[in-house]
Amino acid sequence: MFPRRPPASLVAWLAGARGGGLLAVLANQCRFVTGLRVRRAQQIAQLYGRLYSESSRRVLLGRLWRRLHGRPGHASVLMAALAGVFVWDEERIQEEELQRSMNEMKRLEEMSNMFQSSGIRCQPPDPKSQTEGNEDSQGKEQPWEMVMDKKHFKLWRRPITGTQLYQYRVFGTYTDVTPRQFFNVQLDTEYRKKWDALVIKLEVIERDVVSGSEVLHWVTHFPYPMYSRDYVYVRRYSVDRENNMMVLVSRAVEHPSVPESPEFVRVRSYESQMVIRPHKSFDENGFDYLLTYSDNPQTVFPRYCVSWMVSSGMPDFLEKLHMATLKAKNMEIKVKDYISAKPLEMSSEAKATAQPSERKNEGSCSPARIEYA
Repeated sequence: MFPRRPPASLVAWLAGARGGGLLAVLANQCRFVTGLRVRRAQQIAQLYGRLYSESSRRVLLGRLWRRLHGRPGHASVLMAALAGVFVWDEERIQEEELQRSMNEMKRLEEMSNMFQSSGIRCQPPDPKSQTEGNEDSQGKEQPWEMVMDKKHFKLWRRPITGTQLYQYRVFGTYTDVTPRQFFNVQLDTEYRKKWDALVIKLEVIERDVVSGSEVLHWVTHFPYPMYSRDYVYVRRYSVDRENNMMVLVSRAVEHPSVPESPEFVRVRSYESQMVIRPHKSFDENGFDYLLTYSDNPQTVFPRYCVSWMVSSGMPDFLEKLHMATLKAKNMEIKVKDYISAKPLEMSSEAKATAQPSERKNEGSCSPARIEYA
């Protein structure tokens, strides 16, 4: 038999339901159910981790990601994070990105006859005119402003819409080293640890055999009193022999094997594109380069301070890179030839053959190559 009257505690709870008691219970219930589902997903991820190899998990996750991609809630991102793998289908640098960077170089060469020869100083284009292209005419981007004008080095900047940051563009030339040497020195991580005193850590985290893209983790000192910064980014390089160009593109990504560390400040907004145009060939002295760069170092300093640090630091870095190339050339330091070893120049059959060994070597995380930052 049920009592005729409900317990006093139940009556008190019902009386307080108007004040939010019922909503609080529902919210707690939702949190409880969500927590159960997250734990269940973690248990499933651990189970698949024990049952399948890393390569098998990547194939499985790739298929699931393609099915879930585009659905609300970013289920694919959550699934990838729980599974602890990196989804290359979303993050690899595409051919269009490489081509876009090379087109910028061609456009700049066409619009300005800057550095027509290595020993002639040419007038730089007006950054507020048609020099830097169609972005201004569309009203979507700010005009470029000249920051530094030297004989073999031009530096512009422009505000990034909606932020307090700048995007920077450098057009320069060198005549005493070859494009191949300059390109290889940028990519050789072991050598950079020797000539760049700011490097704390530098390593390749993962490679994509399909595109040649690589994920890298780079930790670097920042000027005192700022904390050191770390970057996790994907980069891809390509050699276009038909158009006599080399290109290196990178941008920030998230990778499950490199969680944010309390010791460093993670830079999450970062992009860099470097295009090299030899004056003659890859193995003869002399080339022009176009560098477009932006990042958010997440400092508390005013905008003009950050701009000054970048504007002064970028020429310093490029000169250190140049001197390191000269040193490698003159002292015959062993530097890997990335042009000859370019993965994208492999045939489809070679890729299929190389994939198992590449996957086998991924777990070692041995130092290999990195991009300039």
